[in-house]
Amino acid sequence: MKMALLYMMLIVTMAIWGFNIVAIKVLVSTFPTLTITALRVFSALLFILPLLFIRPSWKKISRRDGLFLIGISLTTIVGHQVFMSVGLNYTSAVNGGLILGTVPIVTSIGAALFLQERFNIHKVTGVILGFCGVVVIILAGSNYKFTISLGDLLFCCTVIVQAIGFILVKKISDTVDTFVITGISQFFGGGILFFVSVFAEPAGIYQLGQGNWQIWMVFIFSGVIATGAGHYLYNLSIREIGAGKSAIFLNLTPFFAILGSYIFLKESILLGHWLGFFLVVTGVLFGTGVIKSIFIAG
Repeated sequence: MKMALLYMMLIVTMAIWGFNIVAIKVLVSTFPTLTITALRVFSALLFILPLLFIRPSWKKISRRDGLFLIGISLTTIVGHQVFMSVGLNYTSAVNGGLILGTVPIVTSIGAALFLQERFNIHKVTGVILGFCGVVVIILAGSNYKFTISLGDLLFCCTVIVQAIGFILVKKISDTVDTFVITGISQFFGGGILFFVSVFAEPAGIYQLGQGNWQIWMVFIFSGVIATGAGHYLYNLSIREIGAGKSAIFLNLTPFFAILGSYIFLKESILLGHWLGFFLVVTGVLFGTGVIKSIFIAG
């Protein structure tokens, strides 16, 4: 795949994921959180399943790869979706989107620990700047009081499980097809979410009639396009250029989340949010080696 096409695909995916934070905020404000989250993941299979049958992607999966697929299901699907969806009940889409911008830094740390990538002074600088950015964002969301909301805390958990999931995807992307990784993880992750929602929200399925057609269009965007197509495209990029380089593009997600929150949710964007965004992006550029590459090229 040509690099220019791959990079453009990543930028579009980041825009979709940024606006998806706004979409999820709308959905969890209308429907029971876990029930609609499980349905979103299952709807993502509408994108993946036809492609799985068209492409000769299936082969015998080793025990090792099977264990990694379980881990991917529990992190990128169950953990990521639950923490993010529940978190949006307790924090703004702006705060959530900006905190998610630290995923590249955490992924970089994970790559150093588990993929034997070097952890140098540039990455340490990136971690410090990213941490400072998250602190500023959280303070801005709490009117600069030294408190952290439950929603912000849950989004920090989202960052950790998503980074772990990306590392696991990289571990098996050379032996398992991207369609299979995405399809199996969404199938099992969606199944787990469904059973959890049945016990946690017994009447959740009966409350789905509350939404109008506009809300269900948002649901289709969030489920099929953002969760289904988006996860496939990102998993494909991890296979093509690696977890570290793919993660660089994730710092675009907060920008689109801010833009969508302002346009569609009319949320306030404070100076602290922009300062936190600047620190996070700068931290990402340091942590993923972009700054180092610029200095070497110069």
